Amino acid sequence: MPDKKHTAFSGRLVIVGFGSIGQGVLPLLLRHIDMHPDQIAVITAEPRGEEVASEYGVRFVEAALTPDNYRTVLDGWLGRGDFLLNVSVDVSSVALIELCREKEALYLDTCTEPWPGFYTDPDLPPAARSNYALRESALALRVGGTGVLPPGPTAVLTHGANPGLVSHFVKQALLDIARDADPETATETPTDRVGWGRLAERLGVKVIHIAERDTQVAAIPKDPGEFVNTWSIDGFFSEGSQPAELGWGTHERHFPADARKHDFGSQAAIYLLRPGAATRVRSWTPLEGPYLGFLITHGESISIADYLTLRDGEAVRYRPTCHYAYHPCDDAVLSLHELAGKNWRLQSRKRLMMAEISKGADELGVLLMGPRKGAYWYGSRLTIEEARLVAPHNNATSLQVTAAVLAGVVWAIEHPRRGIVEPEDMDFGRILEIAGPYLGDVVGVYGDWTPLADRESLFPEDLDRDDPWQFKNIRVV
Repeated sequence: MPDKKHTAFSGRLVIVGFGSIGQGVLPLLLRHIDMHPDQIAVITAEPRGEEVASEYGVRFVEAALTPDNYRTVLDGWLGRGDFLLNVSVDVSSVALIELCREKEALYLDTCTEPWPGFYTDPDLPPAARSNYALRESALALRVGGTGVLPPGPTAVLTHGANPGLVSHFVKQALLDIARDADPETATETPTDRVGWGRLAERLGVKVIHIAERDTQVAAIPKDPGEFVNTWSIDGFFSEGSQPAELGWGTHERHFPADARKHDFGSQAAIYLLRPGAATRVRSWTPLEGPYLGFLITHGESISIADYLTLRDGEAVRYRPTCHYAYHPCDDAVLSLHELAGKNWRLQSRKRLMMAEISKGADELGVLLMGPRKGAYWYGSRLTIEEARLVAPHNNATSLQVTAAVLAGVVWAIEHPRRGIVEPEDMDFGRILEIAGPYLGDVVGVYGDWTPLADRESLFPEDLDRDDPWQFKNIRVV
């Protein structure tokens, strides 16, 4: 892997949290950003990862950030021109963004995270525990909550693999479909959200799945009472416990019985009165073929749908349905099954699969459905062997995240005064250029799959075959 320096950074870099993503991104930051290990400090709630920090010569501070102490702990580490990279759980993104703005420091996170207890607080209604609400709370930090990007230190929201990288995949996929639909006509790359929305509308895109199948297998099987996963167990448990959420398209004519709309914000999404980890949806990837994924809530389901929305005055003219369709590794599926059987009480033992992975890949991409030529999947196929070859302290899943974090950090350093931005606001070509060498095979594949394929072979169903892209035809209870 070439050690190309994408940019230089002279400030201090504070990494909050040092689980699989923090440990995996550290060597990439040092490889591709011209900076010295002395400029980096890790602040984390547990000793896990201290040996990795020592390996690279960066300072390691074991301190759990809380609402009462985060300002005191971070005060001596952050100043004008520094960078806070938030890859933690249970530390409020909004609080850290506000602190970075006061300090004139740059910021990036991989999801909009709340303080502990938020996801499973029985006193909070489902709408308040949603990613929709978390996103609105972060966007409200923009001047007047208007969505205008004011001058100020760049704060990049939700820039991991997904949310994050997949938003850039969507833009590349739209250009690919446009090129293939009319090869003789050069398609100009849109320059704003209206242009991207018009392109998606013109191409007939009705549904976008973030379609992911993780086939990594460990030499050590899952034990009863153990939650096993290829990335953060706490993070997966938290988002799986939130309501299932999806961007809600204008073509939809069926409204699920347990669906609810929000009474504030962009109105780009709905939520269901059930956890995402208990909601399955049909989807498709080129290598796996048809599969049942979990409709886990993710920020990109809302931000992509919102970004591509077109309006005629106050009326919404066009918006695609957008949601995650996640099939984690098989041991994680077993872990979820056991978790649900215990009424969503997390197992006492947790194991992050890393060195024990013996084979498999993570196939992560976006599936755009509705265009005349058929469904189009664009994304990354990364095997565990490829991941180990190009980056230490990573598996296939974590490397897709850490490559996107690297790209987002570089972009923020190159654009230090953009204010609060989401992935859709960034230069997708630059992000894919930086992350690409770590993503294995990045491909676009057409398929003739629809959610109605092979349906009704055993039992009759109430389906609308005139419009297979309705959520009615996609969901599986």
